Amino acid sequence: MTGLPANHPQRLQLNNEVHARPPDPLAAPTRLSYLALFSDSAATRDAGFAAVCALAERQGVAPPPPGANHYSADLGPFRLKWERHTEFVRYTFIVSGQEADPFEEPAIATVPADWLAGLPGQLMIAAHVALVPPPPDDAEAPATRLFPRDVLVGSVVSGGSASVFTDFRVRYDGFSRMLVQDRDLSPAQAGRVVQCLLEIETYRIMALLALPVAQALAPVIARCEREVAEITAAMVTARDQDEPVLLDRLTRLAAEIDSRQADNLYRFSAANAYDGVVQSRIQELREARISGLQTLQEFTDRRLAPAMNTCRSVAARQEELSRRVARATQLLATRVGVTRERQNQSVLEAMNRRVRLQLRLQSTVEGLSIAAVTYYIVGLVGYAAKAARGAGAPFDPDVAMGISIPIVAALMFFGLRRVRRAVSRE
Repeated sequence: MTGLPANHPQRLQLNNEVHARPPDPLAAPTRLSYLALFSDSAATRDAGFAAVCALAERQGVAPPPPGANHYSADLGPFRLKWERHTEFVRYTFIVSGQEADPFEEPAIATVPADWLAGLPGQLMIAAHVALVPPPPDDAEAPATRLFPRDVLVGSVVSGGSASVFTDFRVRYDGFSRMLVQDRDLSPAQAGRVVQCLLEIETYRIMALLALPVAQALAPVIARCEREVAEITAAMVTARDQDEPVLLDRLTRLAAEIDSRQADNLYRFSAANAYDGVVQSRIQELREARISGLQTLQEFTDRRLAPAMNTCRSVAARQEELSRRVARATQLLATRVGVTRERQNQSVLEAMNRRVRLQLRLQSTVEGLSIAAVTYYIVGLVGYAAKAARGAGAPFDPDVAMGISIPIVAALMFFGLRRVRRAVSRE
């Protein structure tokens, strides 16, 4: 069709994201080995991409294109599915066929050992999955043979088309195990069921990364809560000189809380997101109970939910503590400000009193100065008059001195006032 407006720059990318990482179609019997490696740095994730490219070239298969986040290819002895996420990278190795014991010869045994040992990142999840045809009679017989009955978790999924079993335990070989009995699944459905199980295990563990953070943070928050309570109680009876000390304690406490909150905000947010994925995948399986067994939903409700509640509680306490400290800091800062304004007002009033006193002293000094200067000038007039009389002038020096006193005093007074006015204008 022609004549359409130009595409948004991200239109195709956003549309393709909906179809990204599709499950590989699977048919029983199939064995899978799955690894999820914690890779929280771009360098580690890029190294994982390079490792996948090297393995593909080693097996004579085209590697993933540059910048790819997922890749699926048949590498001969096994099929590889690789997916890159924000915090982890997933590797799934798939082999068709079944042994007498579905976990005796896992798919990962066909992968080059030296390549596996060189994978970058830290191992978070390792699991073997066996997709097998249904047993002829007792649906639980293979499961009870492969898993301890007292810890077995299982359910019927996909409207009765399959049964899934696991115990969520890491075995001696470092792997957990999952058994899927395919009764009436299409290859696409089987792939989706297996992918849901692996994602439940992956995101369950990734969500639990927040639990040690919450457990370590809980006593710190308790200590900070006690300190805030002490400070707010002290604020009630605090004297003016005590308030700056309390404000300093509060600001230091606020800095510590903000720093810790910045450190763990991402982990708590990620845990909530991961937990949401777990719940979504469980709902997608459409579980039905097998008599005497825990369902996946019940297992996560009893094991994962309390941990997530702990994390949410600690995150909420931390947020509330931050708000309490902010309110107390604002209140105390206001009180300190008012106290300082009052002190400043007292200082200004004292300065005004000193200025008024100085003005009075200045006036007194000016009066004394006028008298002193007048005295000396009149004395000079007297000397001049005596000299003039000695020269034959017909007037009395005492009379001349008496007449000059008011004249000199008036000249001094008005002269000083004129000088003072000139200084005031400047």
